[in-house]
Amino acid sequence: MAPERKKILLRLDPAVHDALARWAADELRSTNAQIEFLLRRALAETGRLPGNVGRMRRPGRPPRTES
Repeated sequence: MAPERKKILLRLDPAVHDALARWAADELRSTNAQIEFLLRRALAETGRLPGNVGRMRRPGRPPRTES
């Protein structure tokens, strides 16, 4: 079983939120996934991303499963 994901309350300027939401839509991500993507990229660029971090799911809809 995967570890439970952490939940945080994030307060953003409405204009920043709108810009993030548009960017996320352009990349087929939710706003939440876009924020996580950007945080991970910033951590990696500064050498602060822990080695045991799981991979993010690819953007877009998950593949259909055969029933």
